[in-house]
Formats: sequence, C-alpha cells, structure tokens
Amino acid sequence: MNHKHHRAAAFRAAFPTTVPILAGFLFLGIAYGVFMNLSGFGAGWAFLMSLLIFAGSMEFVTVGLLLGSFNPLGALLLTLMVNARHLFYGISMLEKYKGTGWKKPYLIFGMCDESFSINYSAKIPEGIDRGWYLFFVTLLNHLYWVAGATIGGLLGSFVNFDMKGLEFVMTALFVVIFVEQWMKEKVHDSALLGIVISVVSLIVFGADRFIIPAMIAILAVLTLTRKGLERKTAAAEEGGCA
Repeated sequence: MNHKHHRAAAFRAAFPTTVPILAGFLFLGIAYGVFMNLSGFGAGWAFLMSLLIFAGSMEFVTVGLLLGSFNPLGALLLTLMVNARHLFYGISMLEKYKGTGWKKPYLIFGMCDESFSINYSAKIPEGIDRGWYLFFVTLLNHLYWVAGATIGGLLGSFVNFDMKGLEFVMTALFVVIFVEQWMKEKVHDSALLGIVISVVSLIVFGADRFIIPAMIAILAVLTLTRKGLERKTAAAEEGGCA
C-alpha cells in the first residue's frame, strides 16, 4: 500500500470518531465568532485566532485581553493557568506520539481536550497507520473549530444570537465521550477513580479551583496503580476472548 492509500485509509478511520466533535465545535465556534464580532473584531480576527491559538476557553479570554491594557506577563500567566491541564495531557501522550515524525509538532500544537480524549483511548484498526490516524483526528477537530469561528464571525454582522446556555454544548459532548468510553471498557476502575477524585477535589477546593488539584491527584493515583490496572484489564480482555 503506497503513502497515498495509507493517508486515505487513516482519514476514513479517523473521521467517524470526530463527528460528535464536529457538532459541538460548530455550535461553540459560531458562538465564539459572534462574540468576537460583537466585541468589535471582524471575521478575519476570528479566523486567525481560532487557527493560530486553538485553545477554546483561552480564545474567549483573549478577547478581554485585547480590549484591555497591554500586559504580556499577565496574559502569559493567565494562559498558563487556564490551559495548565494540557501539561497532564502532554505527559499522557508521550508514548502515543512517539515515532510520528514530522507530524509530532502539529500533534502537540493541536492537542485540545477533545482530540486528547479520542487519540488517547483510540483503538486504531489493524492496518491503519497510527501517525496518520492521530494526525487526522487532530486536524479535523482543528478545522471544525476554525470553520465554526469563521462562520460565527461572518454571521455576527447580520444575525443577533441569544447565546445563553450554549456553553453547555461542550459539557454534553464530554459526557457523550465518557459514556462511549465506559461502554468500550470491560474494567471501569480508572473512570471511577477519576470521578471520585474529581468530586472530592470539587468539594475541597470549590468549582473555580478544583481542576488542577484533581488532575494532579488523578495522575498520581493512576501512576501508582498503573501496573495493577493493566493486569486487571488484560485479565478481563483475556476472559472476554475465551
């Protein structure tokens, strides 16, 4: 199979997994583009920021930074705080991205929450090139966001949108991804650990500050229990195949 066929096969395998993201990103991207327009920025700004920044929540925050006083250090610290969870995503994906060659820099740049969720848990079909599969998942999700933001930027000049409640789109999307992953797995220990640790962190630290402590705790617990979880999962899979 030549390189062209490798890419085509990987695209066909990756695209269906990103369809739920397409729905979520188009709606939320349009909301972002409209928000940009209402804040005084044209569709070109929405296109460039979604293309070059590609950090959903931070892009909303960036509008306020652009409208405020010049403070690059404050912008840097705020960005690190808002997107600190990607540090944990990156650590988790070190092994997955190994050997992807020239695609690796883009995979790192384009790793959003949704691409991480798909690529980390992906069961890539036999015969599909792993690097191209990861690349197309990341690229497609990126394009969905850029398309939504650009459409919103263009429509914002002509249509008045009531965006109240639209932010729940991504929450619903993550619930769907979680349920789908739950149904795929035979052992749910890691998912249950994540839920319990997150709830405890929410109670202890509050809704505004629980994400980073929860991620640190989840990473630590899963690292300590990794071998046991792997043995249990392998045993469950062998039992299912028997």
